[in-house]
Amino acid sequence: MENVIIIGGGPSGLSAGIYLARAGLKPLIFAGSPPGGQLMLTSEVENFPGNESILGSELIQKMRDQALKFGAKIIDQNINKVNLNISEKQVESGGKIYTSKSLIIAVGAKALWLEVPGEKELRGKGVSACATCDGFFFREKVVAVVGGGDTAMEEALTLAKFAKKVYIIHRRDSFRASKIMQERVFTNPKIEVIWNSMVDGILGKDKVEEIKLKVKNQKSKIIIQNLKLDGVFVAIGHKPDTDIFKGQIEMDEKGYIITSSRIAMEYTKFKIQNLKFKMIIQNEKLEKIIKKFDFNYQTVTSIPGVFAGGDCVDFEYRQAGTASGMGIATALEVERYLENL
Repeated sequence: MENVIIIGGGPSGLSAGIYLARAGLKPLIFAGSPPGGQLMLTSEVENFPGNESILGSELIQKMRDQALKFGAKIIDQNINKVNLNISEKQVESGGKIYTSKSLIIAVGAKALWLEVPGEKELRGKGVSACATCDGFFFREKVVAVVGGGDTAMEEALTLAKFAKKVYIIHRRDSFRASKIMQERVFTNPKIEVIWNSMVDGILGKDKVEEIKLKVKNQKSKIIIQNLKLDGVFVAIGHKPDTDIFKGQIEMDEKGYIITSSRIAMEYTKFKIQNLKFKMIIQNEKLEKIIKKFDFNYQTVTSIPGVFAGGDCVDFEYRQAGTASGMGIATALEVERYLENL
């Protein structure tokens, strides 16, 4: 019987592990295979407090070492199955069942990629899915953002602060982004939109040098053209790694885990500002779902004793620093939860 099992070996799970280990609770961390989360795909990290510049893999290793030093146990395996609808939580990994008094879900999310030639090989060498993380490296460079939603508009506007030229590559002839975001993009002199286009390949030896585009002209004929640039930012969405929890825990329509703090915030907007309640498809279920949450904890899920943090919860910021902070919050609340048992 474990005090707490943490699912996830990224900054959120490891931060939770450090705090819980220091509290003497000997957390068991399932870090995944391969371990480390999205930071393992990042080359240099310059915006994690306390480190002017550090490799993503080195930052993860430091956090792992710190957790182990204080008494955490780390297993680099994936979880195959969970049973959360019992008082003692069960997870299955490598053919073994592990039981715990509490559980922290910190499984993160994955950026959706284009799956075109050269993309995988050049990730961290000019291919990115986070302008906030990597935009600084493209000061006075030429970059492209692929996508047409609010996220793509935000990425382009962020990059325009650094780059000398930003292209937005969109497969249709109009954006699905909100009007205000579109206006900001259209009025920015650094941003140019290439409509009816799809990236067919990313070219470069040691770094991104150009992209291959399939462009539909006015006669609906496909023409191929190459565009020279220094970076490609893919902004077609993220998918949280939460499929294993479906049917056992409340999630929104995109698969992000709902915690008490989010449901409280959304419910307040729904009641006071008369805004649409975003997380629940059928509003008549709302009151029933709210009753599942213990609002004495901010990071608890719809199941008592199960907490969640990091990118599997956070669809807004998706930063290593915010994930780490959320992991710390889950740890402090788990500690209080176990004391109250």
